[in-house]
Amino acid sequence: MNWRLGVVGSPIEHSLSPQLQLAGLQLAGLEGASTRVELGLNDANQLKGLMTTKFDALSVTSPLKGVAHELCDELSDVATRTKSVNSLWQCDGKLLGESTDGQGFVESLNREMGFALENIHAVILGAGGAASAIVDALTHNGVATAVVIARNEAKVEELTGRYKNVFAQSLVYRPVDLVINTLPLEGRSEEAAVLQGVHHETIAVDINYEPRTSRWRQLYDDAGCRSTNGLPMLAYQAALQMQWWWGVEIEGATLLKVLQ
Repeated sequence: MNWRLGVVGSPIEHSLSPQLQLAGLQLAGLEGASTRVELGLNDANQLKGLMTTKFDALSVTSPLKGVAHELCDELSDVATRTKSVNSLWQCDGKLLGESTDGQGFVESLNREMGFALENIHAVILGAGGAASAIVDALTHNGVATAVVIARNEAKVEELTGRYKNVFAQSLVYRPVDLVINTLPLEGRSEEAAVLQGVHHETIAVDINYEPRTSRWRQLYDDAGCRSTNGLPMLAYQAALQMQWWWGVEIEGATLLKVLQ
């Protein structure tokens, strides 16, 4: 089989998913190609048609993860909980949806930074599809509390309402062990200060990876925190995605080397 792969979203020209997918095909001993598809919310109705006519599997990025969730015939448990799909697969006449963002994020933190989540306090900036997947993974990997901060109050309320230890604001002062920025670069205001409660062992993650060091990340570096961009998460979620598609074990660390 010659796999027709791709990545869909907007903006998409910066996406490194094609490089990862081509590397994954080689590691799995498979043949295929990968294409970027520019598709925004105004044209989201084209997504299902793409999957039924031009692609066997797709990686889905912003702003289409919620749209992809609504289109699927079958969803994984994680995709059902998070209402977010970053992986589509056309199989036996059905469109299947999975979300590997959250577990990919967790595995990248653990394996690339030696960071365990048990009993930590986390803050997540943003309440979109990536934030939803990350919050779900955090709660299923032992965090003590997570706080979601975003402008869209309805999304924050929906997200925090799913979990007993996820809140819309900190009720008492607590050290912040992990802060994750899921906001698109074009939607950010100028950040002037780091969050109260961070310390020298706090890890700050900007899930964007272009530019490799953002102004937001630099603020946390200057405050003495450890920080990283979104490349590790991208590689590890892609590895999980391909394992789901092909049933072949692929290491996130191996894919990460493709990007470095």
